[in-house]
Amino acid sequence: MRTPKAMIVGLVLCPCGLLLTLVGTMTPSWRQVSLVPEQPSDLVLEQGIWDLCSERQSSHDRRCGQVDELGYFEEVPVQVARGLMPTSLVLTLLGLVVASLGVRCWQEEPRHPVAGAAGLVLLLSGLLSLVPVSWYTHELWALPAASGSTLAAGYSLVLSYLGSCLEILGGLALTFSFHRCCKKCRAPKYPPGPVREPGPLSATGAYSNPWDVLEDERDGRPWKSTLPCDSDL
Repeated sequence: MRTPKAMIVGLVLCPCGLLLTLVGTMTPSWRQVSLVPEQPSDLVLEQGIWDLCSERQSSHDRRCGQVDELGYFEEVPVQVARGLMPTSLVLTLLGLVVASLGVRCWQEEPRHPVAGAAGLVLLLSGLLSLVPVSWYTHELWALPAASGSTLAAGYSLVLSYLGSCLEILGGLALTFSFHRCCKKCRAPKYPPGPVREPGPLSATGAYSNPWDVLEDERDGRPWKSTLPCDSDL
């Protein structure tokens, strides 16, 4: 049996979402702060959920581990992202393991209930990563920053958002396995029909030995047909 298309879509989208979410979680570029007053014009501050970095665009001199002087890490959206993003990564790994056991590409018949349960886990992991990303985006301009500076969303935030969407879509694709499982359960089950044994006058037994007719003709005896004639009616 071929693997259903919905399972293939789920197994393709979810690992891609996991990779994007992992990169977005680990890299320190959720927000970019540029044109900071009393700082060089080519200085760009990159703020993530784990680290703060500064880079000079003219010389590409990058330094991480900057001191948090404005209390950026103490903000609620950052703290929530620190808790939910790793949780989402762990759930995604767990969901992929369960999905591989349910799809079972090396077997003829996949386990639809297991694949559907894996889809629910992956859907939950996508939602867990989408919530802090959306909240951080909403509070992007409210988080502490030097007054007069320019704020913009970083690539880490964009990658986390795309990864969350891919995990949600992949989880939904795998949950379609429940539909096929329910379809099998609701299919009518007919009892096995009676086995018909061949009778004495079966289609092959009536004329099984055509040599009998030839022997009757050779002995001069008339051949009697077993079929009814018009005179018998």
